[in-house]
Amino acid sequence: MKDIKALCDQVRQIAYDIHVYHAHGHLEKVYENALAHRLRKAGLDVKQQHPIKVYDEDGTLIGDYLADLLVEGVLIIELKTAKTIAPEHEAQILGYLKSALLEHGLLINFGSYKFEIRKFAWTENQPQRTQRAQRFICLFLSALSAFFAVK
Repeated sequence: MKDIKALCDQVRQIAYDIHVYHAHGHLEKVYENALAHRLRKAGLDVKQQHPIKVYDEDGTLIGDYLADLLVEGVLIIELKTAKTIAPEHEAQILGYLKSALLEHGLLINFGSYKFEIRKFAWTENQPQRTQRAQRFICLFLSALSAFFAVK
């Protein structure tokens, strides 16, 4: 498996290529299938609608959800087809990462005319303030890279 930065870079480029080719206007499932297809063509292990269980603090199973994509067993990808990424979308992927006990996730919005992608990182051991600072830095770097990636 590649390092997480290289993996995220590869996913970002493939997602951008899909956005350029298909543009916006399709249902989320179309983009999910396209991204899964192209990632598999690139030789990556991709699981679509992968079930992840959610546990309470005492270990009781309280529900589950389906991650849009799980890549290489380490990266959750949540897809949207909205006008823009909203705070509830960010909260959703952070909740998924915490529940799945995974550290890395990408939130990709194919619904806007402008390509939107954000990387998120979750670690249980960091104080909440540090997590907010880390999230801000990740958002800033993602926005910066998206700004220079859009042609």
